[in-house]
Amino acid sequence: MTENPSIELLWWEGCPSTPAALAALRAALAEQGRDPESVVVREIRTDEQAAAEAFMGSPTIRVGGNDLFPAAGEPAGLTCRIYRLADGRPSPTPDPELLRQELTRRLSP
Repeated sequence: MTENPSIELLWWEGCPSTPAALAALRAALAEQGRDPESVVVREIRTDEQAAAEAFMGSPTIRVGGNDLFPAAGEPAGLTCRIYRLADGRPSPTPDPELLRQELTRRLSP
């Protein structure tokens, strides 16, 4: 893994949870002493682009090109993504604690 892997938030305009996911991602990065403005925000606009990016729905958070919460068996496409909170409830954004844990795991040397 590279020293400073890219941190991306991929989104689709039809999904309203992008601002909340971006705020949570930036807060988690700031808590870890990382630049919250380093997030690259990219819009996925077409089904072809979704397929090429293996975009499992909006919002998708990637570190070094790898999805923090891979959705095995889900088709790529322009859709809203559903995450599971630590207690099992569905959510339009990742669980904040699980997000922090994954960032720590993927960004630690």
